[in-house]
Amino acid sequence: MKASDIQNFSEGRTKARAYFCYLFSKNIQNRLPSLTQDVIVHSLLKIKADLEKCEGVYLLDSRGVQVSPTFTATTQIDEDAGRIRADRAYFYRAVKEGRCTVTDPYPSLITGDLTVTTSQPIYDEHGELKFVACLDMPLNEVIKISRSTIYDKFFNNIFKYTYAIFSFALMGVALLLFLKGMQSFFIYEITPDNFQIKDVFEATILITLALAIFDLAKTLIEEELLGRNKNNSIFGPHKTMVRFLGSIIIALSIEALMLVFKFAITEPENIVYAMYIIAGVSLLLLTLAVYIKFTKLKIEE
Repeated sequence: MKASDIQNFSEGRTKARAYFCYLFSKNIQNRLPSLTQDVIVHSLLKIKADLEKCEGVYLLDSRGVQVSPTFTATTQIDEDAGRIRADRAYFYRAVKEGRCTVTDPYPSLITGDLTVTTSQPIYDEHGELKFVACLDMPLNEVIKISRSTIYDKFFNNIFKYTYAIFSFALMGVALLLFLKGMQSFFIYEITPDNFQIKDVFEATILITLALAIFDLAKTLIEEELLGRNKNNSIFGPHKTMVRFLGSIIIALSIEALMLVFKFAITEPENIVYAMYIIAGVSLLLLTLAVYIKFTKLKIEE
């Protein structure tokens, strides 16, 4: 096994799951009164026959007890019937999620090599769980199923190089903003003896924007070029938007605070405009919170 195998499996897991879900749904009709153990086992054997490299298939009941032998490529293991599998990921994840699932790779008890188990919960016509159908496949075969085509690789490389160009361009913009912000300290001669709030806030805004843009570029490089943090969480595919908008909200909040001080001292009648910015920042913050909430719910589904 190579580390690249785990990486390839992680990237193609969604495609592999879609393939196995299709096999289950094609051969095992769910939520029917005619579903019996014999019918489901017959369907599992049909799926095994269609998959040349399938290690084995077996059936669990609603309590996680194996109710059929393990049918391997060459024989069947009768002593597996009656074993409790309720603590196995392929059982409790399928029951919890109520859909076809694919486990992480683990050592196979049959071959000793890394294998992946895909499982499908089966319900009766009343929606009650009756069985969980399981299928074992070698990791290398799952990787072959989910492997990208030559066109996928071609466009992935184009997107990767495009992201690289934009990321380094953004880092250049961030550097210029940072230098401009630092230059403000010398232009306005910001020192403890010569301390003007307006000048300090202007420098702070420039440096904060530089940090926001740099953070965006860093996230793009990590996710799109290095392939890090690509997981199903709010810090995965949506990390770029969340972190960038968070930095923009901070920058706008600083701008609003600067205007409050400025108008309070020089033009009190215009302080309402600062309040408009504060209201806009509040709306952005509320919208971002709603976005995170619904994104998290969607991922959990």
